[in-house]
Amino acid sequence: MYALNHNQQLKQHERFMDTDDEPLIMMTPIKGYGTMPLVSLEEAVKPLIPFVSEIEQMVDVVKQRCKKPPADQLSVDESAAIMLYTLEWKPKEESVYYILNKTLRNENRQSLKPWFLYLKLFVAALSRLPSTQRTIYRGIKIDMRYNDKYRKGASLIWWGFSSCTSS
Repeated sequence: MYALNHNQQLKQHERFMDTDDEPLIMMTPIKGYGTMPLVSLEEAVKPLIPFVSEIEQMVDVVKQRCKKPPADQLSVDESAAIMLYTLEWKPKEESVYYILNKTLRNENRQSLKPWFLYLKLFVAALSRLPSTQRTIYRGIKIDMRYNDKYRKGASLIWWGFSSCTSS
């Protein structure tokens, strides 16, 4: 095993510290994905093919990893939808989590429409995960004591999904 230098460690954990990308402004709500039908992961990503290069290959990878019914009572497609979001592709800018969060943070809500089938499956899967009580951590790259963006008592919305860790 080898030790990672500081820059390698930061790069490895960038997805946990991407709050600099949050617009921190009120935007129109995301409407429409909730009425979409639940479909297979393969169907859900078809509209994303023009936006996410190699998404069909990514789906093949996660579906291979989810062949057996998951222990958490999710369907294979639900489990694979979560795994697809967490899959780190090279370069990271071609990963589903990166492109989805960039789109969620965009004021042009029309750009989300191709994501609706995937969002429906992904959010349905997340809502079916068993509840657990534990401490989770979400990193940000600023000292909050000296930053006006995050004032004590202020409400704000992070539009992207937050990647968190328990360690």
